[in-house]
Amino acid sequence: MLTDKVLLGTERTRGRFARLADAGLDAASVMLLACEVLVLFAGIVARGIFLHPLIWSNEFAQLSFVWLSMLGAAIAVRDDRHMRMTAFVDRLPSGWQARLRAGTDVVQLVVVLAMIGPSLRFLEVERQSSLSQLGVSGGWEAAGLVVGFLLIAAYLVRDMFRHRGAELWRGALGAAAIVGIAWLIGLGLAADTLAEVIFVFVVLLFATVLVGVPIAFAFGLCTVFYLTVTGSAPLAVIASQVEQGTSSIILLAVPLFVLLGGLLTVTRLAPAMMRFLTELVGPVKGGLFYVLIGGILLVSGISGAKTADLAAVAPVVVPEMKRQKIDEGHILSVVSCCGAMAETIPPSIVLIIIGAVTGTSISALFAAGLMPAVVLAVILALLARFWVGRHAVASGPRAGARQVLGSFVYGLPALVLPFVIRFCVIGGIATATEVATIGTIYAIILGVVFYGGFKPAALYESAAKSVGLAGAIMFIIAIATAMSWTLTQSGFADDITRLMLALPGGQYGFLLGSIFLMIVLGSILEGIPILVLFGPILFPIARTLHIGDVRYGIIVILAMGIGLFAPPVGLGYYAAGIITDIDPNKGLGKIWGYLGALVAGLLVIALVPWGSVGIF
Repeated sequence: MLTDKVLLGTERTRGRFARLADAGLDAASVMLLACEVLVLFAGIVARGIFLHPLIWSNEFAQLSFVWLSMLGAAIAVRDDRHMRMTAFVDRLPSGWQARLRAGTDVVQLVVVLAMIGPSLRFLEVERQSSLSQLGVSGGWEAAGLVVGFLLIAAYLVRDMFRHRGAELWRGALGAAAIVGIAWLIGLGLAADTLAEVIFVFVVLLFATVLVGVPIAFAFGLCTVFYLTVTGSAPLAVIASQVEQGTSSIILLAVPLFVLLGGLLTVTRLAPAMMRFLTELVGPVKGGLFYVLIGGILLVSGISGAKTADLAAVAPVVVPEMKRQKIDEGHILSVVSCCGAMAETIPPSIVLIIIGAVTGTSISALFAAGLMPAVVLAVILALLARFWVGRHAVASGPRAGARQVLGSFVYGLPALVLPFVIRFCVIGGIATATEVATIGTIYAIILGVVFYGGFKPAALYESAAKSVGLAGAIMFIIAIATAMSWTLTQSGFADDITRLMLALPGGQYGFLLGSIFLMIVLGSILEGIPILVLFGPILFPIARTLHIGDVRYGIIVILAMGIGLFAPPVGLGYYAAGIITDIDPNKGLGKIWGYLGALVAGLLVIALVPWGSVGIF
């Protein structure tokens, strides 16, 4: 009895310590995010109003960004929010699911442990340099990598022993056997560079993604595996590439827009937008489809995650669609295709990332991205009206003009936000990073002054969740940067270039090949890592064929969006099923007509040059 009490007390102590550690990590991350917002906003005010720029603000933001990205990646591991493909694993018996999950944990831990050593060596090198404006050692920036990897390793070990139980050892043995076999095959292919690259970055990569290894860790495994087997470069290069992927000031817009997306709900801006749209067109037969599509057009891109965009709109509209007894398969199909349609709507995180990795003008991408999405939205609305809307019952009497006007006035401050963001970037008034800061401050002030306020705890919780989501995104970008460098050094980029240039049809053959490739890859890997990996490879080919960067960027983003929401593999399709609480099987027979229409619209946008740059 005494032993049981001692064990119980020890367990409670451990649980209390774990909760304190988690709370401390959240607090530190939220503090870093708040500092980023305040410092950047202070820089805007100092430059724009007092004409005295804070020359150290960008350097501080870059230093903090590395720490924010790595702490966010650790939070994403703790909360199991790293992007992974589960379509295959979910179809297996529960016992096999547990073994695979344990095995993937082991793989993740091996990848992280392999990166700690190179990060420590990178830290020693960076300690010799200094940040000129802040006057501190460059080692402070590199230390963020070390601390982040150590925290990720600690959370992986904790989860492995807390949740995996007896299946841990079976999974570990299985993972070790598979990696060992892969190692022997890799050694056998080491003399043939192309065969080695195909085996590691095609066969091994897709195998690890298929069994549920998070995409970022699958990239890390393949990169470490290739460099170790071939000896083509020291592992220390991984740390420098990861640091490069997490320190770009342009990509700082990612966590800031993720925070802004979370604030749309906390500050009641999103409900205010949806109230106006619902009263304007909701009572029309099938009008809720227009509300759904219009709502996605308004909020898309602000949150940094397509599922977050859908989650801000769908729960408001879908329950009423179900009450009208609209076929749930069509509801899920339209929600999914809305996610695919809206990928290029500024301020899309994907547009910012593609601009950062390819050097394309972000303001030009913002200007070009809106009109193609509007065209696809109109196609979706017409199809929904034709196939389903005419059979739906009216949701109630049409709202009077005075009521609609009142909703418009109430929602106007919220409705203005997306247009202000797009105008500021396109007009050159602010950078994508700065305008995210402006939008965040605007949303908080609007929520307090105009929409009745909100609890500070809700703001804190939203910020903490935003750090985890942004960390998952940035960790993919960071590891994909290292993998992209490795692919380039291996000569694979040259092979891809020759293959794509050999496609028949010249410019149009290349565009069609790119669309097919991006739809397939988008369904497996998700858009962001694809852009980081293939953007530096494919965009120079497009330039060789006299295809503009903006035009090509819009085309590949839309193609990846279609792949992301295309069953039976697309991750976005199953996320939409969770958000709408609809069985994904109900949409499998109905979504193809909608996706086919989106593909047809994409082909028009691709083959008619003016279509992809928004000049109608």
